[in-house]
Amino acid sequence: MPDIITLFLAPAVAVLLLLFYINLRVASPILAIPIRWLRWILFALFAAETNEQFTLLDRPFWVVAVVVFLLWFLLESGFNWLKVSAISLSPLPLFPRYVVNSGGDEWPTQKRLLRVRDWLRDHRFTHVQALKAEVGGGIWLRTSVYHNHDNTWRLHVLFVPQENGAITVCYSIATLTTGTRRYVTDNLYIPFGGFYPESWHVDRNPWRRSLSGLVARHRERLAQSGETPITWEISPIDDINQQQQHMEVINTELGYLLPHSDREEFGKITPEGRFRIWKEAWLLDYFGIAGRYH
Repeated sequence: MPDIITLFLAPAVAVLLLLFYINLRVASPILAIPIRWLRWILFALFAAETNEQFTLLDRPFWVVAVVVFLLWFLLESGFNWLKVSAISLSPLPLFPRYVVNSGGDEWPTQKRLLRVRDWLRDHRFTHVQALKAEVGGGIWLRTSVYHNHDNTWRLHVLFVPQENGAITVCYSIATLTTGTRRYVTDNLYIPFGGFYPESWHVDRNPWRRSLSGLVARHRERLAQSGETPITWEISPIDDINQQQQHMEVINTELGYLLPHSDREEFGKITPEGRFRIWKEAWLLDYFGIAGRYH
């Protein structure tokens, strides 16, 4: 192995382990991006070094590294496709119904999350409702809903549970206007792949993890639109369940979801829809880029 690669590997492994340890606690989708890239690159380099040591293949170091790099892409692509297919075939709905969360467990007690609640209080956001929806296996997606001082902004604070027990916090801000449009600004990092209603103007910002930055972005979008916001009259739970139902109808009509009569045999998502989810998952996992679907 070239000396420069030898010098690179040891600190790269140390950085990978450190980032992995930190992300076990903070569950940041942005921190997960360099972790994935480092894991991918290091796997290819270690495989090439192993070949250099044991001469398994009579090929130069860089050729083996590139081939293993591409092989990782193929294997992970196949695994991601299987995950999308499993989601399609599972009995769980893609647009779950929310219920009121009256269990008193809506807000985790971690310090970094409690600081978010303090920020909301300091900036005159008032709590409206706590909701939750089951996403499978007894796991619940919890949402705390807030309004700004004049009730023209509806902010959803979403707590996304991770497999290791950590919690990722995401935000979604929605405003209705006199022009019957809905402006949504969020930082969700979960691939969607479907279609939004025509009156929705969605701006997804996975890289904006701070609430203050997302609020500034939403304010900027409303100013650029030139439209007048209106106050929220419908309750959060009624609005979100109506929109979930509306989204399922639209995505069935536009070919993202299969008709209900075909779902038992073929699953919920069409082949085109599965490809869109697969592609967006790759862009989010390795570049933090969300799809732009209308």
